[in-house]
Amino acid sequence: MNLISLLLSAMSQGLLWSLLAIGVYLTFRILDIADLTAEGSFPLGGGIAAIGIVNGLHPIVATLLAFGGGMLAGLVTGILNTKFKIPALLAGIITMTGLYSVTSRVMGAPNIALLGESTVFTAAQNMGLSKNNAVILIGLLIVLLVILLLVLFFRTEIGLAVRATGDNPDMSEANGIRTENMKLLGYMISNGSIALSGALLAQNNGFADLNSGVGTIVIGLASIIIAEVLLRNKPILIRLLTIAAGAIIYRFILALVFELNVEPTDSKLASAIVLVICLSLPQIRAKFTLKKPQTGNKGEKNNASSLKN
Repeated sequence: MNLISLLLSAMSQGLLWSLLAIGVYLTFRILDIADLTAEGSFPLGGGIAAIGIVNGLHPIVATLLAFGGGMLAGLVTGILNTKFKIPALLAGIITMTGLYSVTSRVMGAPNIALLGESTVFTAAQNMGLSKNNAVILIGLLIVLLVILLLVLFFRTEIGLAVRATGDNPDMSEANGIRTENMKLLGYMISNGSIALSGALLAQNNGFADLNSGVGTIVIGLASIIIAEVLLRNKPILIRLLTIAAGAIIYRFILALVFELNVEPTDSKLASAIVLVICLSLPQIRAKFTLKKPQTGNKGEKNNASSLKN
């Protein structure tokens, strides 16, 4: 496979995975919460979309239902965390564990095939586009729409309250912000986006798998870390766009690794090594960042001290 084909494949996959990364970003960076619900809401989204499509629902309706299912999963975690005062990490693990059984009930089988079924990408394919190009087009439109809606939301009074809650919950509460409700909303939007990613990837892959959520939280974190290495301390719009770019870069690196004739049994090890490299990028960048020479400043300080003397 040539470089262009690898890049296009990474772009199609990365765009769909970027919705997961954006969802993880909302809790991990905006709310400053480590939420492991992602590993349960991701396959839940895929399962809901698949069972809906198989039973005759329009793919768009099935995808929206998957988004709603993810929001409900986030609501459960949020209630455990805010109302029952269960630590965020443990609340996510509890919900993730329970969602395995819920998704199994929804799907009724370990996996559901979507071969021959219409998906959200079918309309673009019917226009003459290849499947890869159709996924890139539809994926790009959906990602841009989600980013636009999130940017508009975070400019509203409620959105600013969510961000303030993540920055300083005590000060936010002192200023009259109902921080528990803001956390609930953040959990719901985050896991809705993650479930949306699961639904789109299930339709792209042609099947929904009960175990597809394993390791998804780390993939999301890797995309975020890559984005923050590229650009730091930027407005929310730029940050969300760089997260999408980070997901594409991560998938491209992974595709390059798999081009090295990696054995199928070693694919998980290869993925783990790539993840370690991606998550180590901030330390690598800090170590090799060249410091600006400060001789001029030192000279000025010496001159100032000599004048004082």
